[in-house]
Amino acid sequence: MNPNISVRYVAESKAPIEAVVILPTFRRPDHLVQTLDSLSVQTSDIRFAIIVMENDDEGLEGLAAATKWFAAHPAQEGVALIAHERGNCSAYNAGIETALHHYPDFSHLLIIDDDELASPKWLSRLLAASADLDADMVGAPQIPVFEDEGGRRWSKHPVFIPHYRTTGRVPILYSSGNVAIRRRVLEAMGPEWLDTTFNFIGGGDADFYTRCKARGFSFGWCAEAHVRESMPARRTQASWINARSVRNGAISAIIERRHGQGLGARVKRHARNIALLAAAPLRSAKLAFETRSPAIGMYHVQVAAGRFLAEFGQVAEQYRQPEKN
Repeated sequence: MNPNISVRYVAESKAPIEAVVILPTFRRPDHLVQTLDSLSVQTSDIRFAIIVMENDDEGLEGLAAATKWFAAHPAQEGVALIAHERGNCSAYNAGIETALHHYPDFSHLLIIDDDELASPKWLSRLLAASADLDADMVGAPQIPVFEDEGGRRWSKHPVFIPHYRTTGRVPILYSSGNVAIRRRVLEAMGPEWLDTTFNFIGGGDADFYTRCKARGFSFGWCAEAHVRESMPARRTQASWINARSVRNGAISAIIERRHGQGLGARVKRHARNIALLAAAPLRSAKLAFETRSPAIGMYHVQVAAGRFLAEFGQVAEQYRQPEKN
């Protein structure tokens, strides 16, 4: 096993595991328990294991909470580990590596974050969609639940809205917070699956999907397999939303640069940056009119600005200070 990973708890049976759910956690022990509780009431007959990846190797509150939870739920197969290298991509990679090492028979790996709650049919719906759509990766909505009632004014902002509305095949996915991935994808793409360059800026999932698409893997969307994502008050502050919007633009430019080499690709990317910047005021005005919010309307201007800033290496590491994320 990778020296970055310390396995601290394993609860296994001899029965084959058909699916593995990986669950990264960082300083949210109370919500982690709620997420685990939501997994424990899945109505599916599919045997699944849960892997909790503690990414705070100093406080270890998540590890303690997970170990206690597994002890109270002896029928649930699972692993609790420490991913010593800080960063969300490192945590995901630790979970994937552990899944492949401990569970040789699983067909799908599912991901849920420690600020999300699964609906009772979450697992069965994602796996059914993978089969019905014949898709290698299936994403699903993350529905925001705003801690601050005033935060609801942002509910129509693009950073809180799922990328797709209906179930079906889609060209690509963007988020790893609610997804099912076939084992064959993981075997073909790793290690490392998520590029740790993105550990603190985000976008490692979008980069992973871009590489998967280039390898010919397919994508689907299951509108019915939603999770509820807790949105603390700090994420409904204008400063956080502005930073996230600018970051989204920066990440899109970074991924285009990484996967489009040569003079032609550079010219195409710069032309796209100029076109998006030129169109941003009109697009923002349209969005402001549709949402009746000038603040929400600024999204397209912020994204265009983020793309230009990325060209000069100006990318905010929004995950570097987790208490502000």
